[in-house]
Amino acid sequence: MPELQTTSIALILALLGLLGTLFFVVRQRKTAELGSRLQRVSKARLENFLIPDGEGGEIHIEHALLCGRGIVVLDYKDVDGNIFGSDSMQDWTVITGSKRFTFANPQHGLFDRTAAVVHLLPEVPVAGFVAFSERGRFTKGLPSHVINIDVLLKQLANDGKGTSATLDAWWPAWEKLREEAVTAQVARLIED
Repeated sequence: MPELQTTSIALILALLGLLGTLFFVVRQRKTAELGSRLQRVSKARLENFLIPDGEGGEIHIEHALLCGRGIVVLDYKDVDGNIFGSDSMQDWTVITGSKRFTFANPQHGLFDRTAAVVHLLPEVPVAGFVAFSERGRFTKGLPSHVINIDVLLKQLANDGKGTSATLDAWWPAWEKLREEAVTAQVARLIED
């Protein structure tokens, strides 16, 4: 009997390990897919980097795109369910079936990230968005700077990657953003 229990426990642990690996692979694939979709609508893209925040610290940027609009700062949220949030709410709520959870209003962080990019590159137009996957639904309307990722990608594709002359004019600012990101990363490594 103890051998059967040991075998059952081993099978359960193996199954849990397999499920964990499957979850990780699916998540990595979705992240890579989003990256390639963002690349198709932009001339250049950076992801998961730090830049100076303009106040002596650093701030994390999830995605930045150089496109016809200038630089787009993007926070991506893959949330499943009905989302209830507004510009004035501190916390937003997600309801899926009988489950409910809250998360901090993501606009405040987006505004800080966008302001850091504007501070660094005042000569280039900068726009910021919190983009939700198609799994998240705002049944009471979208707060400002919040958009469905598919809608944003369609808008950016329709805008095109911008005129060559415009993008060429913005390219030095983009390079400065890249250099600041590298400098912040290296400085952090040296401090550690």
